Amino acid sequence: MKLVVQEWGNPDAPPLFCIHGVGGARVNWRHVAEDRWGRRFRVIAPDLRGHGDSGYLPPWTHATYVDDLVDTLDDLGLEKVDMVGHSFGGRLVLELLARFPDRVGKAVVTEPVIQITPELAMHRAEQERVGGTWASFDAFLDSRENTGEIDRERYLADLDGHFEELADGSVRRRTCQSAIVSIFSEFASPAPSPETVTVPTMLLYSPAFGMVTPEQIAAYQPQVAEIVGVPGLHSVFTSAYQETTTAIERFLLGEVIA
Repeated sequence: MKLVVQEWGNPDAPPLFCIHGVGGARVNWRHVAEDRWGRRFRVIAPDLRGHGDSGYLPPWTHATYVDDLVDTLDDLGLEKVDMVGHSFGGRLVLELLARFPDRVGKAVVTEPVIQITPELAMHRAEQERVGGTWASFDAFLDSRENTGEIDRERYLADLDGHFEELADGSVRRRTCQSAIVSIFSEFASPAPSPETVTVPTMLLYSPAFGMVTPEQIAAYQPQVAEIVGVPGLHSVFTSAYQETTTAIERFLLGEVIA
């Protein structure tokens, strides 16, 4: 399936394909694209299946999501691109590297969901099974378990256009909740072997949050070009914005960023 995409920056600059997390949308990349990356790259971000303006129909497996990404790259005429994936997007970059490594130049995975326990997958799936609508944006933020140390105003700005306000004042996220539940089920399955990472790759994570475990760090250490820890929580683009964006730019461009 061809995904709906949005672009920022110079259309003649090197393309940078950015993949959002579960429950997110292409607009999550707007701030960093307009503030920084659009000066250096043609930033391209899709709405994944079950999110935003892309199609919602199943199957909602990692394999299908990877196929959607390849179909979208083909439609854009992009043979090989640098990629940044956050959370679920990071897991999809790892899945893509395992199946289509020739489509990726450099890869950055930030707080990737490499694998979570079945218990955590069940907990989050149950939350999403009854979710999708909240009394307000603040209620949505308060329901998240990874937004304690972020710039709440900018976090909501990054979601502008991804929520609809209902007649009673409540807000609804523009996602297919069945897809979200299915994605959390997939997170309990092992990611591709670290040995499938065969292109220059940065793994950026928050040690304080613990999404990426010490065991996973040890497994990926021999395969990736760089591992970077940043302060804050899972939402590294809001809780550790400068550290995260600077590290990624330096890695992708191969230079020191002031």
